[in-house]
Amino acid sequence: MSKIPKKKAKKPKDKKWARADGRKLDELRPTKLEVGVLANADGSAYIEQGKNKILAGVYGPHELHPKHRARPDRAVLQFRYHMAPFSVDDRKHPAPSRREIELSKVARWALEPALFLEYYPRASIDLYTEVLQADGGTRCASITVAALALADAGIPMRDLVVACAAGKVDGHLVLDLTDVEDKNGEADMPVALMPNFNAITLLQMDGQLTSKEYEKTLSLALDGCGQLYKIQKETLMSKYVSAKEEVEE
Repeated sequence: MSKIPKKKAKKPKDKKWARADGRKLDELRPTKLEVGVLANADGSAYIEQGKNKILAGVYGPHELHPKHRARPDRAVLQFRYHMAPFSVDDRKHPAPSRREIELSKVARWALEPALFLEYYPRASIDLYTEVLQADGGTRCASITVAALALADAGIPMRDLVVACAAGKVDGHLVLDLTDVEDKNGEADMPVALMPNFNAITLLQMDGQLTSKEYEKTLSLALDGCGQLYKIQKETLMSKYVSAKEEVEE
């Protein structure tokens, strides 16, 4: 009786594949947050997430002009997402692009559920984010830093909003995609979250995933939101701790 030869087990691809920047599949890029960085704004914040560098400023609440746009029962949140001409390799035209207009609306929708806009009828809260340097994930980073700027401005909030993306690159599910991973990957899923309420305020997806991959990617993005939320709170708290120490001295 002849024996069937045993097939050699193939080594898993995961051991050979590695991300371009050396991070683990579920690892965030190094992240730095600051608040109170603009003296002339009512509230401001700055984020460095990997090579991304984004500044956010809040002005208001103040009377809305033109007055016909005012809401009698709530404030209007006006959000502008803008990329500086020097923020990318090829010089960007300074005029707002269709993508920037779309992302301005998306970010506003993600932040509105966290705000008590009904406290300021007929008013406007103006929020600006300026991308100084871009390397993928600027939509999520802008939402994260904008929420911190709103808190710094003293705008009443139900919770901070934090955003993070996960996706699929070369068949692997990864967290916090860089620009190269985003462009060369098979899928990208930006998610915004109010962690205290476990409420998703933004969920988008570009690309294709199986139902199981979808669930795992969403779970990965939510874990990333949780990690960034801790940094948000620590950054906000550090400002008031330092202010308290100055007063006591």
